[in-house]
Amino acid sequence: MSQLFHTKDISKSSFLVTGGAGFIGSHIAEYLLRNGAAKVRVLDNMVNGFQSNLDILRRYPAFEMMEGDIRDLDTCMKACEGIYYVSHQAALGSVPRSIKEPVYFNDVNVGGFVNMLKAAVDQKVKTFVYASSSSVYGDEPTLPKKEERIGNCLSPYAATKKTNELYAQVFADVYGIKLMGFRYFNIFGPRQDPNGPYAAVIPLFVKGIMNKSEVFINGDGEQTRDFTYVENAIQVNVKGMLTEREEAFKKVYNVAVGEYYSVNHLYKACADYLNSDWKPTHREPRAGDIRNSLADISLAMDLLDYKPVKRFDEGLRETIAYFKEVYS
Repeated sequence: MSQLFHTKDISKSSFLVTGGAGFIGSHIAEYLLRNGAAKVRVLDNMVNGFQSNLDILRRYPAFEMMEGDIRDLDTCMKACEGIYYVSHQAALGSVPRSIKEPVYFNDVNVGGFVNMLKAAVDQKVKTFVYASSSSVYGDEPTLPKKEERIGNCLSPYAATKKTNELYAQVFADVYGIKLMGFRYFNIFGPRQDPNGPYAAVIPLFVKGIMNKSEVFINGDGEQTRDFTYVENAIQVNVKGMLTEREEAFKKVYNVAVGEYYSVNHLYKACADYLNSDWKPTHREPRAGDIRNSLADISLAMDLLDYKPVKRFDEGLRETIAYFKEVYS
């Protein structure tokens, strides 16, 4: 990834990336390190993080690792010491897992989030950006999804992310902290974990096709998603942290491409790139899933100068090349 997403000099700036040993967080941290940030501190409890991601970051002298849990306020306070900019990516994902473990999800995604906000205020962090989710749109059926129009939450995970947005608004109003949130739409790319019962769809498909093991499609497979390559998430986090536009703060932005594809189309594309005729198995639809998802990205384009740099086909090619190299 060689694209430059900022013009500001960051050689005297310090950054904290929570969840920086994970999929999206490690990409954000690597971008900042590669482009000369004075300090990039990662806070991660290593529940969903990987040493292999940290090994990439350790190549840079400005990298600093802090192992700890956002559920502990003192840890969050220490993590924010001397930090200008925070990119908060630490959270539990997975709609079905949240249905099984709602209390755990609330403790991490809501309690941990409030701890981080409080720490950022007390340590006088300049800008705080955080990961929300397209799941907050819930049962609102209108496409494309626009930020101001959301429905009822369909899962505990969605409820935690909606609650994050409410707390962010309150902290901005009450404490004056500059912040913004990003509603990610199905982010995918290299380093996304293909293992475990709650793995995301693209690494699951690629791994199953490569290994000729059973691959499941929930329901008829005609549900659609705005699949978004991880480089686009890096871009919006960097631009959000570094923006000087006052009107950009106290908002939540869709982070997507503005195109949608069915799960069946996704599976066929994965199989085609892998030159495979391996067939999937259809099973019951999954509780809590949104049927169709497509983002209106005009707000991020207008206020953050966000422009999707890689679309579905190019991103999928790069992702599959990574999985072939790492797992074959």
